[in-house]
Amino acid sequence: MSKQNEADQTGSKQSDPLPQFNQSLPMSLLKARESVMRKFMPALQTHGLSAQQWRVMRALHDEPELDLSTLAERCYLLKPSLSRIIRNLEDRDIIIRTVDSQDQRVSVVSISPEGEKLFSSILPHSEAQYAYISRKYGAKNLQKLYGLLTQLVKDLDDKRADR
Repeated sequence: MSKQNEADQTGSKQSDPLPQFNQSLPMSLLKARESVMRKFMPALQTHGLSAQQWRVMRALHDEPELDLSTLAERCYLLKPSLSRIIRNLEDRDIIIRTVDSQDQRVSVVSISPEGEKLFSSILPHSEAQYAYISRKYGAKNLQKLYGLLTQLVKDLDDKRADR
């Protein structure tokens, strides 16, 4: 098959190092994220939560008390964005902010009892969506995807490899 025929069938030129826009890695990951989030957003919106606010609540549910820097890292949020989210959740009595007993300059946050109630009311919907995704995509495929994504992050974030 000639290179022209290959280009016609694949939709790209062999000499072009970039995949087509809609098949690029960032766009493929973004489309997958949006598809997944469409399953979770209705329950969050019902309770007036954004995906980022839910991410903060999930992180604090898994680790009940975190300083803001650690929380920002865990949730992949910029500190100014996290500050706005924390302020909003604090105003709604969903989280509690205190000062670290070891270092008065450090703020520590945790989920309030009201926040735990909210978390518990959303949890069944979240679990149902995970079960749905697992059925549709396949439990083995989902576990493989988790592993592949974890490895991708590890490989790309490996500072030694960039030297």
